[in-house]
Amino acid sequence: MLYYAYELQRQLAQPVRLWANALEEVYSSPYNPWADTWFGKSMAAGSEIVKRLTQNYGKPAFGLKTTEVGNEQVAVNEEILLRKPFGQLVRFRRDTIQKDPKVLLVAPMSGHYATLLRGTVEALLPDHDVHITDWIDAKEVPLTDGNFDLDDYIDYIIEFCRYLGPDVHVIAVCQPSVPVMAAAALMAEAKDPRQPRSITLMGGPIDTRVSPTVPDDLAMRNSMMWFRQNVISSVPFNYPGAMRRVYPGFLQLTSFISMNFDRHVNAHMRQFEHLVKGADVQSEQHRAFYDEYLAVMDLSAEFYLQTIQIVFKEHQLPRGVWVSRGRKIDPSFIETALMTVEGELDDISGVGQTKAAHALTPNIPGARHVHWEQPRVGHYGIFNGRKWREQIMPRIRDFIRANEA
Repeated sequence: MLYYAYELQRQLAQPVRLWANALEEVYSSPYNPWADTWFGKSMAAGSEIVKRLTQNYGKPAFGLKTTEVGNEQVAVNEEILLRKPFGQLVRFRRDTIQKDPKVLLVAPMSGHYATLLRGTVEALLPDHDVHITDWIDAKEVPLTDGNFDLDDYIDYIIEFCRYLGPDVHVIAVCQPSVPVMAAAALMAEAKDPRQPRSITLMGGPIDTRVSPTVPDDLAMRNSMMWFRQNVISSVPFNYPGAMRRVYPGFLQLTSFISMNFDRHVNAHMRQFEHLVKGADVQSEQHRAFYDEYLAVMDLSAEFYLQTIQIVFKEHQLPRGVWVSRGRKIDPSFIETALMTVEGELDDISGVGQTKAAHALTPNIPGARHVHWEQPRVGHYGIFNGRKWREQIMPRIRDFIRANEA
């Protein structure tokens, strides 16, 4: 009933959105004598904010058409290399003959689309041949395509690595740090010749017993039965994935917003002021951020619940007791280079949670262990924004090139 209640609320909000849209057009029209007054600008600004808060946000486009390679502007084209029911492997093919390290960027499956990493991809493109895992919204996947759990996630990563070959470098952002490490451990144990050349884990919950955050406490405080009864719902009949059990994206978005509610309120108050003053650059930055932030996808119930239990409640990876499809996950088999990145102010994956990966991989030579903690950045700033572009990405680039041979 939870999902149906949300759909009803969404339908009820449509008249509000239509009225807000009409008011915005009226008070921003050059033919309206009130348009240039403080009252007119305030009405138009308030109407835009109401309209945007009540509209539906679909999957955004990456929109990366060009990049700079060796001081030359080159075209970028998206190509789907592999299609799977719950995800696809996408390449950002650069129109250049320059050969750069091949990177598999594993996007989080935690409520937002892979386009959340647009800034991550954009910064990597000049120096790397970038591929990304583009996950599919679970409500769009018919029941006939089967289930998708954490074990399937691991298998997808292994398949993508094997497809890209033995010269791929894997970067995992947030949640996929755990399944990426599991996939690397299984490939290393099998002596798979196409295992990654290097692994970079960024803000990932390798061991959530270290510096637990609000999401970690929530997972520990509530039973698995509580999660099944309170956050899992069936997809309504107006979607291709009708009757599939999911963790709805709107619930994840609600939890994200509630963690920093004051910050979001203040952001919209500043946006009102920017609109009234005509500060177009700041207004457009606000729109771009929230176009992405408010676009959410559903997760399959089995993936979500298995992740809660294995990663956040039982800590099976750091405890050395994780078994996936009868396969023991033993990170000590990993010998490829490992880099971990954390943010000093991260309130999603606390400081030390990602760094814990190094203690689980004793067979990696000491010189191939690299850790970086970025001062004064939160979770989002690890992989997006100025400090990502200027301070974090160059270190990852140098790490990858040092392990390219």
